[in-house]
Amino acid sequence: MVSTSTIREKMELYVQLVNKRDIDAILELYDDNATVEDPVGSKPLAGIEAISRFYREGLGQSEASAEQTGEVRTTISGEGAIPFQVKVTFEGRPCVITVIDVMQFNDAGKITSMKAYWSQDNLEVLA
Repeated sequence: MVSTSTIREKMELYVQLVNKRDIDAILELYDDNATVEDPVGSKPLAGIEAISRFYREGLGQSEASAEQTGEVRTTISGEGAIPFQVKVTFEGRPCVITVIDVMQFNDAGKITSMKAYWSQDNLEVLA
C-alpha cells in the first residue's frame, strides 16, 4: 500500500507542476491506465493518451497558474484530496477557479484516478 506521506508529496507536487505548466512531469505522475474526470460529472478520460491530450489542449494552451490553499487530506486506502486555486483566463476574462482534486494511487505511487470537484459556482471572474 502506498504511504500517506507519498500521497501528500505527490499531490503537492501535482499542484506545483500545474503552476509551472510542466505537462510532461504531470503525466509522469499518472499510471498508464489512469482516469481523469475534470470536472466531476463530465465524461471520464481513460488512459495516458487521453489524459495527455486533456493537459496539452487545456493547461498547455493557457496562461494558468495554481496555488495550494489547504492541507492534503489522505486515507489509509491510497487516496487523497487537495484544495487549490487555478488562475486562468476564461472567455477573455481573468478568473479564479477553486478546486478540490481527489486522487487514488497504486502501490507504486502513481495516480490511477483523478476527480476534480468544481463547477461554475467555484469560478470567480476578477475585475
